[in-house]
Amino acid sequence: MHIVVLNWRDTANPEGGGSEVYIEEIAQRLVARGHIVTLVCAGHDQAPRMDIRHGVRFIRVGSKLTVYSRARHLLRSGALGRVDVVVDTQNGIPFFAPWATSVPTVALVHHVHREQWPVVYDPIRARIGWHIESRWAPFVYRRSAYIVVSDATRIELTALGVARESITVVHNGTLPATDTHTPQDPHPRILVLGRLVPHKRVEHVLLAAARLRGRHPHLRVAIVGDGWWASDLRDSAARLGVHDITDFTGHVDEDEKARQIARSWVLALPSIKEGWGLVVLEAASAGVPAVAYAEAGGVAESVVDGQTGVLVHGDDEDFTAAIESLITHRHQRETMGKDARAHAARFSWDASAERFEAVLAEAMATAASRGASSWIRRRRRAYRR
Repeated sequence: MHIVVLNWRDTANPEGGGSEVYIEEIAQRLVARGHIVTLVCAGHDQAPRMDIRHGVRFIRVGSKLTVYSRARHLLRSGALGRVDVVVDTQNGIPFFAPWATSVPTVALVHHVHREQWPVVYDPIRARIGWHIESRWAPFVYRRSAYIVVSDATRIELTALGVARESITVVHNGTLPATDTHTPQDPHPRILVLGRLVPHKRVEHVLLAAARLRGRHPHLRVAIVGDGWWASDLRDSAARLGVHDITDFTGHVDEDEKARQIARSWVLALPSIKEGWGLVVLEAASAGVPAVAYAEAGGVAESVVDGQTGVLVHGDDEDFTAAIESLITHRHQRETMGKDARAHAARFSWDASAERFEAVLAEAMATAASRGASSWIRRRRRAYRR
């Protein structure tokens, strides 16, 4: 089976995040299971136009805006060779692969972006983006199977009119924590991990640090990751008076990320919306509990409230209080960390890839059945004539 994956970015892109990790972990396992996988994404200056990693062929074309039309052109022109099935990743805007190919398309959706459009874009572009995501996409993909990463996303899609029976949940997996031999810091260290963009609301963590530093004079904050909002966050840290206790590491490799996690006491994830929250399980696998907002979608599944972390029902003051409770009560934090490690171990990338593969196979079988039924109907009409 030749599987073509369309995704906005890849993990080599400095702005890559959990969506990119998810599809690449799945893709390399599909290759190991005997399939050919081609991943088409936007070009950038950190990787060549074409290369192969872990058996997956990467083709990088266009920019973050033009990659959609360029990807459809590659499909329509036959430049990718014979394709059996397309995985069309919808990060707000889908690729609209059904407009370019007749092979079955499976839509991959991490979460619905209703709350994020007005945070990232001006009112006009936000309305256009939401109209495309909420109206056009469900219509164009009405005959397609969907893969989502959480039950929360499945519920959101059904509210937009997507048939529930067409949606399959394939959770993120996780890998065992890397043993870096790095001890936990002796003083409270709050970790933020991921892309630095407005809807991640990292400002809530900086505000929490400003409120807590008087009672916890040795408090540190580590902001691990990069993105176009980074300079605004540095300005916020200076304005709140926490620039001296905040470490902006920028983009780091996997080993350094593991060391940063190992040093931390708690992961803070104040996002407006997460499809799952891959960073939650990355931290959990190292025994670091998380604090997140309960209404932020899939985190209500990746965090077991009161057991592997805290889901905040409230505002930034409640978020601050939840962080302080964990850094103040050592027994609570260590118990949650132990439970978090056990929870993370339940999720396997191998199991996720197997389930993902089954959805692709079923999509191909359904398309073949529709084709056969259509052929029979045509033959019957011809016979009646």
